[in-house]
Amino acid sequence: MALTALLPQAERAFAADVRAGLMRSPQKELSSRYLYDTIGSGLFEVITALPEYGVTRAEERIVRSHAAEMVSRLPAHGLVAELGSGSGRKTRWLLEAIGRRHPVTYCPVDISPSALALCRHELADIPGVRVVGYERDYLDGLRQIVSERKGAMPLLVLFLGSTIGNFRRLAATRFMREVRALLQPGDAFLLGVDLIKPEHQLLPAYDDALGVTAAFNLNLLARINRELGGQFDLRRFAHEARFDADTRSVDMHLRSLDDQQVSIPGADLVIRFERNETIWTESSHKYLAEEVAAMGEIAGFRCDGQWIDRIWPFADTLFGIA
Repeated sequence: MALTALLPQAERAFAADVRAGLMRSPQKELSSRYLYDTIGSGLFEVITALPEYGVTRAEERIVRSHAAEMVSRLPAHGLVAELGSGSGRKTRWLLEAIGRRHPVTYCPVDISPSALALCRHELADIPGVRVVGYERDYLDGLRQIVSERKGAMPLLVLFLGSTIGNFRRLAATRFMREVRALLQPGDAFLLGVDLIKPEHQLLPAYDDALGVTAAFNLNLLARINRELGGQFDLRRFAHEARFDADTRSVDMHLRSLDDQQVSIPGADLVIRFERNETIWTESSHKYLAEEVAAMGEIAGFRCDGQWIDRIWPFADTLFGIA
C-alpha cells in the first residue's frame, strides 16, 4: 500500500501537490499556499514588520486614513468576508468604521488555523463586531459564507495585502470573475494591489537583510519533512528572489546548492536535483493603478473608488456590482 493512502485527507492533498509540483518539467514548483502553515504564517507576520517590506505599512496607511470614506461609499454592510485574512490587523480600521454605523459579522477566511486564531484575538474587542472564522480556501470559504447569509444582507468582500499578485495575470482576472459570480447587487469588493516600483526597491522586500524571508521560504521544505517524512537538508538549499521585467513580478525560488537526491516517503517520491536547479515557490505580480480598475471591469465589477499610497506605491480599489 502506498504511504499516501495512510495520511489524513489534508495531508494526502498536500502530498499529491508536492509530488505533482516536484515532478513538473522543466521547472519544479511548490504551491505558495503551502508556505502558510503555523510556522510560515508566524514568519510572514514578522516579514510584514521588516523595514524592507513596505506592502503592509502602505495598505495600513491607506485604510487608516480612508476607512470612513470607504465605508461611506457602501450600503449598510452587516457581513464582511476577508479572503486570506492573516492576522486581520489592518482590517481593524474598516471594521471600526462599519461597527460605528451598525453591528457587523466579520468572517476571516484562511487556510491557517493559527492565522484565524490570531485574527480572533486581534479583532474580538471591536464594539459591534462578531468574528466567525472559516478555515477554507478563498473561494470555498466565500461560497460557504454566501450560502449562510440571511436574505439580502449586503456582503463586503476584502482581498487585501496584494495577495492577488500571487496569481498570474489571466488567473487573477479569472479569480475576480469567480468572486463576482458569487456576489449580488448591493455587495462590494475591496482589492489591495501592490504597484510597480524600481527593482532596487522591490527585491529587498523579498530578500531581507535579516533572512526572515529566506526562513519563510525554506520552511516549506521543513514542512514537507515534518508532514510527509521528507529528507530535505535545508543547508543544501538557498532562498533566491528574482525580478522578471517581462511579467513585472518578483519570483521566489529555492536553489539546490549541489547535485542531490531527496526522498519524500509521504509523497511516494524520490526526486533528483542538479546543482543550481530551483523550485519555484511564489510570484508576486506588480500592477499599474489603471490596470487594476480595468481588470475589475473585465471581471464584471464597477470601479467605485481607488486610493493610492505614494510612499510605497500601493492601491486599494473598491468595486461595486456593475
